[in-house]
Amino acid sequence: MTPKSQRLTLVLLALAAIVAAVLLAMSAMKDQAAFFYTPSDAKAQGLPLGRAVRLGGMVEAGSVRRAPDGVTVRFVVTDGKATTPVTFAGITPDLFREKSGVVAEGQFQPDGRFVANNLLAKHDEKYMPPEMAGNMHESRSLKP
Repeated sequence: MTPKSQRLTLVLLALAAIVAAVLLAMSAMKDQAAFFYTPSDAKAQGLPLGRAVRLGGMVEAGSVRRAPDGVTVRFVVTDGKATTPVTFAGITPDLFREKSGVVAEGQFQPDGRFVANNLLAKHDEKYMPPEMAGNMHESRSLKP
């Protein structure tokens, strides 16, 4: 084998290894990707059953119901056009409340319900942590 053909063989093996690594990474990412839906998207496009997805919208006023077990929460997510009932078993975030934004991660069920395994409460750009709220208007200057 000549040195030129050895180099060519090594380059081809390196390219094959890179392609295999990229395909393996893409396969792993496909299983981990969670698509985002609003209630009206889910109704219009059909329910993506058996896939991990994110459902986003506002928690409908008067819809939050806590089960006697203390952990299960049922509520309705709306985007103003459609609604989707959601069930979540776990500790809700501190910012979770009615008329507030929420992103629920989980799966749609054949009956149209969404079973969440994680909740992310959203706040608007005016949100300020309670610890900072009282300190915002304190002015400190060098002059006494």
